[in-house]
Amino acid sequence: MLQSLEQVESFFDGRKAFGIKPGLTRMYRLLKSQSNPQLTFQAIHIAGTNGKGSTLTFIKDALQENNYKVGVFTSPSLTGYTGHMLINEQPIGKEHFLRLLNQLLPVIHTLDLEEMYPTEFEIITTIAFMYFAGNVDIAIIETGMGGRKDATNCIQPILSIITNIAMDHAKFLGNTLEKIAYHKAGIIKQNVPTVIGDVHPTCLPVIYKEVTNKNSPIYQLNNDFTYEETLRTRNSHLFKWRYKEWTYPIEIQMKGQHQVENASIAMMALKIINEQGLPLDWDNVYRALSSAQLTGRFERVHEKPVIILDGAHNPNGMEAFLHTVRHLYGNNKKHLIFAGFHDKELIKMIKMALPVFDTVSVTSFDHPRAEKAENLMESLPTGMVKHVNWSEKITEIQSQHDIYFFVGSLAFIGIVRDYITKKMM
Repeated sequence: MLQSLEQVESFFDGRKAFGIKPGLTRMYRLLKSQSNPQLTFQAIHIAGTNGKGSTLTFIKDALQENNYKVGVFTSPSLTGYTGHMLINEQPIGKEHFLRLLNQLLPVIHTLDLEEMYPTEFEIITTIAFMYFAGNVDIAIIETGMGGRKDATNCIQPILSIITNIAMDHAKFLGNTLEKIAYHKAGIIKQNVPTVIGDVHPTCLPVIYKEVTNKNSPIYQLNNDFTYEETLRTRNSHLFKWRYKEWTYPIEIQMKGQHQVENASIAMMALKIINEQGLPLDWDNVYRALSSAQLTGRFERVHEKPVIILDGAHNPNGMEAFLHTVRHLYGNNKKHLIFAGFHDKELIKMIKMALPVFDTVSVTSFDHPRAEKAENLMESLPTGMVKHVNWSEKITEIQSQHDIYFFVGSLAFIGIVRDYITKKMM
C-alpha cells in the first residue's frame, strides 16, 4: 500500500519503462475490477491533434456557468498527477488520489504477473473515471493520443468531438493524415452525434465512413455550422456563430484565429447537448465563453517584461501560434525561447519561427523525453539560433522591455510557468 505522494511518484517512475502501449484490453480489465465506473456518468469525448484543451475549456466554462458539476480529464498535466482530473476547476485531493490508487493496486499487480503491465496513463485514466463516478453531472474527457486505441476510449459518450487532424505521433498513429484520421475517428460511437472542426479534405472520407457505419449524426465546421469574424483586437475576438436559422454574437478573450474555430466547435457541442435535453441559459453560455482562458495557451504571465507562454508542440500548433504573434505583435521586438520532446518535428518548427522573431533560442528541461539543446543546435543554421539556459534567461531579461515567448512542449511550459509564478510574481 502506498502512503505518500513521494511513494506514488516512485511507483509511476517505475512504470515509465512500459512506455506507450495503445490498446484497450488492459483498460477494460482495470475498469471491470472497479465495476466499470466509466459507464456511470455522462461524458463528452474530445480528440484532435490540436485544439482539444481550448475546446474543452469553452465547453467546461459554459456548463459550469450553468451550475453543472463538471469533471475534466486532460493530459498532459501542468500540476502533477492530481492535475489530470478536476471537478469544477479543483483537482482531486492528494489523499483521495492515493486512496483510489491503492484501491487499484491489487488488479495492477495481477496484470503485472500476467505480463500485461498497465501503463502510467492507463492507471491515471482509470483513477479519473473512478473519481468522476457519482460525483459529476457530466465529464469532458480529452484523449491522450489518437482515439481508437486510446485509454480514454472505454467511455460511452453523449457526444464525440474531433477538433482537427494534423501530423503528430506518426510512430504510433501512422505516417499519413488518413491513418491518423482513422485513429481519431475511433471515438465515434453508435448513434452518438459527432462534431468535427476544419478537417483536411483527405481525412473527410475516413471520418464519413465511420459516421456512416455508426449511424452517427455529424456536424462539420464550415458546412453545418459557420462563423464570421467581425472584430479582432489585442484583447478579444468578436464573431457571429451561425447554425441553421440561428445567429449568435460571441466574444472570446483567447488569442488567435484558431481559438475562434475552437469556440465555434464548442458552441456546436453545447447546442447539441442542449437539444438532447440538457438545459442551458444561453446568456450564461456567452458570458462563460467571453471570459474563458486556458493555462499555457498564448498565456501572458508577466508584464515587465512581457512574457507569453504557448504550448505549440507540433508544426500545426506552431503555425497557429506564429499567425497570432504576427497579428498581435508584428511591430514589436520579440524573442523566442523554445524546447520540446525529441519525438516531435522540432527542427521544422524552429525554422518556421526564424523569420518571425528578432532572436530564437533553444533550451532543454528536466524530462526524460526532452530534446537536448545541443542536438538541436547541430541541425540548425549556424549563427541564427542561440543556446540558452531558460531559467538564467528569465533572470537576465527582468530589466528588459521587449516581448519574450517561451514555447514548446506543455511539460516545458508547465515548468517555466511554475518558476515564473514563484520567482517573479
